[in-house]
Amino acid sequence: MPDLTTSAPATPPWRVLAATSIGVVLTFLNTSSLDVALPSVVRHFDAGPTAAAWVLLSYMLAVTVLVLALGRLSDLLGRRRVYLTGLAVVTVASLGCALSPDVGVLIGMRVGQAIGAAAVITSTSAILADAFPAEQLPVALGLNATVAATGALIGPVAGGLLVSLGGWSAVFWPVVPLGLLALGASALTVPPSPPRRAGERFDLLGAALSLLGLGGLVVAVSSGGSLGWTDPLVLTAAGAAVVALPLFVVVQARGRHPLLDLGLLTDRARGMAYLAGFLLSVAQFAVVLLVSLFLQAQDGLSAVDAGLCVLPVAVGTVLTAPLAGRLARRFPARALSTVGLLLVAAGLLVLAVVLRPSAGVLLTVPLTMIGAGTGLFMTPNTSAILASVPAGRRGAANGVRSMLQNAGFVLSTALTLAVVTAGLEPAAREAVYSGMLSELPGAAGDAFVTGSRAALLVLGVLCLGAVAASLSRGAPQPTPRPVEVPA
Repeated sequence: MPDLTTSAPATPPWRVLAATSIGVVLTFLNTSSLDVALPSVVRHFDAGPTAAAWVLLSYMLAVTVLVLALGRLSDLLGRRRVYLTGLAVVTVASLGCALSPDVGVLIGMRVGQAIGAAAVITSTSAILADAFPAEQLPVALGLNATVAATGALIGPVAGGLLVSLGGWSAVFWPVVPLGLLALGASALTVPPSPPRRAGERFDLLGAALSLLGLGGLVVAVSSGGSLGWTDPLVLTAAGAAVVALPLFVVVQARGRHPLLDLGLLTDRARGMAYLAGFLLSVAQFAVVLLVSLFLQAQDGLSAVDAGLCVLPVAVGTVLTAPLAGRLARRFPARALSTVGLLLVAAGLLVLAVVLRPSAGVLLTVPLTMIGAGTGLFMTPNTSAILASVPAGRRGAANGVRSMLQNAGFVLSTALTLAVVTAGLEPAAREAVYSGMLSELPGAAGDAFVTGSRAALLVLGVLCLGAVAASLSRGAPQPTPRPVEVPA
């Protein structure tokens, strides 16, 4: 898509935030609405457990393997151009999802959505970091996180309501006009990026190795539980990751213009911020999916009712994210982020205790704690990462953050589904994904409850690991420029 940039006065930063907020809502609707609508999709296409899982995992896998490359491209080609192209791709792919004739086409269109979403995700925070002065950036990122949480807040309820009114495809139709609105507003508002340094080139070899390595790793981890760890696909994917990832590190260390500036990871404070964000993503992302499936499969709730029941997660984030933006101007990121992580860990452990059939309002408090802790963590952690790098490297820095975050999302989903369904027979697994477990004998329901609680305990332990990483950070050091090796 051509860049529509022309010479113009600087756009007021709050207008930039308003325009990019539409794209943020759009990308979060693509994930949160389908968490609730998944059983309807499975029933419509009569999809098996593997296909059902890949309706979710395909999107997250594609985002994970692309955000690093697209983050670097946004530095080289301009964040505006990459961002606008991403919005266009998301819009067209969402139309394709709504018109999909079978589950295979739907999964392919989900990959298309993910390609566009990766461009939007990796560019948004860097666009805001360019637009806002340093003293206002934490507030802007806090509001950006609030908007994201609002998308997550709307998604489950809207997904359930749309499925009830118009069937499974109704969850994709609203993204099309929303995408067109985001594209128009951003084309008029988002300013051009700071100019890149002369002579920089895109690292094609590094991009290929990162796609192969990350893709192989995620496919192996996400498919091993369902297909078996000795399945040829799983072994091939794992082998590709084992070979490609070390080669990627070597190429990045020696390259003139690396895709990944290894200096971003060598700084202790920044590295621990990345690690804490990754572990939090693993720990909290699948909670909405797990609770939604539990309420539909075990308690027989409708998609609308299940969406309403998981609202406290997004409500908690909406309440704390803007507060975190203000507090980040007075307190260090280490303190705020650690408090947020402790709140998430406590919420996960409490949820593991109270989760049972017909738990009802008992779920409200731990779900709110998880959402509130996430909102308290994300703003200061992201702000600390972006503020510690030069403007010309923010796309790459945010690409690393987004890559790790989305890798955490994939692992969270794959790990949670594997633990939850580990003790179930094949018929019971299909019933979980289709929301009809309550029609099977009680032993299947008991095993599902036990697996769900075990998954939450595992996620809670991982969040405690994030606490340890956050506490280990010190003061960030300036990021060195990539080494320029003479031709």
